[in-house]
This record gives sequence, C-alpha cells and structure tokens, in this order.
Amino acid sequence: VIPTDKEDVAFKDLDAAILVGSMPRREGMERKDLLKANVAIFKSQGEALDKYAKKTVKVLVVGNPANTNCLIAAKSAPSIPKENFSCLTRLDHNRACSQVAMRCGISANGVKNMIIWGNHSSTQYPDVHHCKVNVQGKDVTAFDAVKDEAWLKGDFIS
Repeated sequence: VIPTDKEDVAFKDLDAAILVGSMPRREGMERKDLLKANVAIFKSQGEALDKYAKKTVKVLVVGNPANTNCLIAAKSAPSIPKENFSCLTRLDHNRACSQVAMRCGISANGVKNMIIWGNHSSTQYPDVHHCKVNVQGKDVTAFDAVKDEAWLKGDFIS
C-alpha cells in the first residue's frame, strides 16, 4: 500500500481498485447536488484508471449511489473492458439481511444469498428469491423461513 494523493502514483499498474470515495449527502443537499459532486469524483478516478492502471484491472465501486458511480467510472475508462467494473451495495444488503433475520428471530449471519438490485434509491429492489435462512441448523428459503409472503412482497420491498 502506498499512501498518496497523486493519481499517477495511486493508479499506476493496478490489478485491482476499490473505489470508496463518494460524497455523502449533507443536510439541505438535493440529490442532483450529490450526483454532481460524485460525477466529478468518479469521472476523475475512471480517467486515472484508464490512463495509469493495467487494462486488466478489476474495479469495485462501493461509494453510494454505487451503481451510478460505477457507470460513471466505467464510461470514463473506455480502454478498460466494462465487465471489469462492478459495484457493491453492502449497506443495503446488510439492512435487507437484518430485516429478514429479525422477522425469523435469528441473527443476520444466518441469512445468505440476499441480492440487491438497483441503486441506493427508490429504484432499489431487495431480492430474496435465492436467499437462504438458517433455521435450527438447516438452510431453507426465505419464503419458508419468514412464512409471510405478503410481507416479503410488500413492506419488505418498500
């Protein structure tokens, strides 16, 4: 690890990049203001990846809105294959796992294969169709564990 604020040093010959530096929403800030700030950040990082990193670099964007920021970085790095870019909405994943776990009366580490589609916004969709919940030592589907399809398809989603 080389601590630096110089892009030519930070991004030189990277095999992997984890981009966490998004701007958080501040009080009074509208979504468009937040997007404008994050565009600048991820455009710059994408351009630096394009210029200095290996063309085989794998990029993981964590900063929210992760999907949008990932798209901006990927578009700003045209020489790096788009399939090398991915993003992670871990906060939303953890929230969804916790809600299912609380509903089942277990800890969140008993919930696995939760999927979050969409962005950290109203477009988000927590998908439990592949989710497994460990109930008394046995992995069962989220639908079987929760036993409340209306909640899973309604309040849980919203």
